[in-house]
Amino acid sequence: MEGLKIEESLDAALKSRERERKEDIRGSYYRDTTAIIHSSAFRRLKHKTQVFFSPSNDHICTRMEHVLHVASIASTICRPLGLDTELAWAIGMGHDLGHTPFGHVGERIISRLSVERGIGEFEHEVNSLRVVDFLSNNGKGLNLTYAVRDGIVSHNGEDLRKRIVPTYKLKDLGSINSRKGLIPSTFEGAVVRFSDTIAYLGRDYEDAKRLGILKGLELPKIVSDRLGESNSSIINTLVNDLIEGADIENGIGFSDDIFEAVSAFSEFNYKYIYRSDILNGYTRYFTRLITLIVNYLEEIYSSYGLDEKGYVAEKNMLAAGFYNHIREMYGMYIQREGSDKRMIMDYVAGMTDNFCLDCANEILKPEHLNDEIEMSQTGKWFDAPY
Repeated sequence: MEGLKIEESLDAALKSRERERKEDIRGSYYRDTTAIIHSSAFRRLKHKTQVFFSPSNDHICTRMEHVLHVASIASTICRPLGLDTELAWAIGMGHDLGHTPFGHVGERIISRLSVERGIGEFEHEVNSLRVVDFLSNNGKGLNLTYAVRDGIVSHNGEDLRKRIVPTYKLKDLGSINSRKGLIPSTFEGAVVRFSDTIAYLGRDYEDAKRLGILKGLELPKIVSDRLGESNSSIINTLVNDLIEGADIENGIGFSDDIFEAVSAFSEFNYKYIYRSDILNGYTRYFTRLITLIVNYLEEIYSSYGLDEKGYVAEKNMLAAGFYNHIREMYGMYIQREGSDKRMIMDYVAGMTDNFCLDCANEILKPEHLNDEIEMSQTGKWFDAPY
């Protein structure tokens, strides 16, 4: 495929930022990658679930590893097609910055709680754009280029498509409140969207096998015959198929035979992995956990408002951390949105798995209440005083 030639005016728009800045030797898109890597949201990905909550198993994929896989696959596909590998890499690195703790299970829980509170459904693609545009850098955002922001919000890899033709048109990104129907503006954005699918299909299958979830089950014959049985062979087959079928006019997508196998693979994963008993168990447990944290934050925010003393008196890291969020962001919420109604859900959605668990433990076991007793001499006695 010949390299994609974009009109000069469109190219300038794709590289535009909400706040103008002089570019440096890194170039527009590589500069975006460095901004993403240095963001707090990116650092937290290492402690966020991809599919399986397994903090003690070093070999189970985390959200951090997933974004690296996506960026690597997307860059590989773009190279022989003459596309911008740095744009693809930046989109891949930033596409899941808005993901919740506990993976898609956590996303569904937070979405339900958000709907109950009148702030609409939660979608991690839209929230990832919200993270880079607003929530990062104390409300200033990362000031990324249009092309990277568009690729992030349009990356929905769970919406399985045979082929995608980029729009090559600009959207009003600030008005987007749903991922439904979004198509990337750039060819690189379309590549990342397919790369997201490629990155999770085989890896989720291998993780499920490692955890013993698929005992006695084999991949459908159409999958093993056409794609392979290992994650590496599956990625290799899908990447090469996309490269061979890419076309400027008709976009990028899978061939008929390969897409049939990809669809069968996706159905297999949904039936035996994503709807498995273990993930259903996650849902029940993490619903209680996240609801506990949200209710607690709503209670103390209703009681203390902007008064720091109340949060300090709670004597736990959740209250202290949330007050810090209020101190840094309250004015920005009022300035940008005219309301603080999303402040609590934004804070919870940004948590890591481990922080969520620690916060729930603090709420349920307020050990600080025993501090004075523990510090007294008699508080150490366990025998009866008679």
